[in-house]
Amino acid sequence: MNNKTAIITGTSSGFGLSTSVELARKGFTVIAAMRNSRKSSSLLEEARKHGAASRIIVFELDVTDEKSILAFQTRVLNEVGKIDVLINNAGYAGAGFVEEISMDEYRKQFETNVFGVIAVTKAFLPVMRKQKYGCIINVSSISGKVAFPGLSPYIASKHAIEGWSESLRLEMQPFGVKVVLIEPGSYKTNIWSSGKQVAVKSLQTDSPYQDYMQSIERYIAEGENSFGDPLDVARKITEIAIMENPDIRYPIGRGVKTSILLKNLLPWRLWEKIIISKLFQK
Repeated sequence: MNNKTAIITGTSSGFGLSTSVELARKGFTVIAAMRNSRKSSSLLEEARKHGAASRIIVFELDVTDEKSILAFQTRVLNEVGKIDVLINNAGYAGAGFVEEISMDEYRKQFETNVFGVIAVTKAFLPVMRKQKYGCIINVSSISGKVAFPGLSPYIASKHAIEGWSESLRLEMQPFGVKVVLIEPGSYKTNIWSSGKQVAVKSLQTDSPYQDYMQSIERYIAEGENSFGDPLDVARKITEIAIMENPDIRYPIGRGVKTSILLKNLLPWRLWEKIIISKLFQK
């Protein structure tokens, strides 16, 4: 792996941080992209613990800003040249009920989780196509396969990434470039923190959805003790990055495969009854 280079977005915390360290430990040169490089201390400290800091280079990148993407692309190509792996990880989770979420909030969610992924990928597709090799790993979610009330901005964005990734994989097959989706369940990351404010209106006393939103928050909080370790996802992404011929999808996490299977097999009326009953059980 000593000559392989990986780009990963959203590396200041969570899956991005852990994956950057894991890839560096395996010998990759890691371009760790984050919106604010001043937040790189946690990443570099963790990398130093594993003797991998020398293989991590922190670059600034705002995936929602065209100028930032162009500057990032130019710097990467000038300083590194070839790209073996691109991991689109940057994102956040917007919450709330559809009636109370502004169109601007939906657009903001898609700018990061969908259009940001597309724009960064497009910046490096020509290099991978000309190389005739490479792997693009898009961090999706079980939410890209299974919907849930009160999280429509996030869930819609992940469903979009699922379909877009399928198309891209088919387009890039003749050029030797692989496109992969990893679909984590619930893990101990801060993905909700950036979008938490979106749900405020649905939690206010004058909202017709207050009780419903509180039930959802209670359900999520009660399950936090069973949330997985982000390192498991980082190791799986690293494993995929090394594979010669990876599959398109890798669901990972407690109950993820079962949930996807049941949703696909059960009649919708039975499926929605199960979901609603879980949220409102006493």
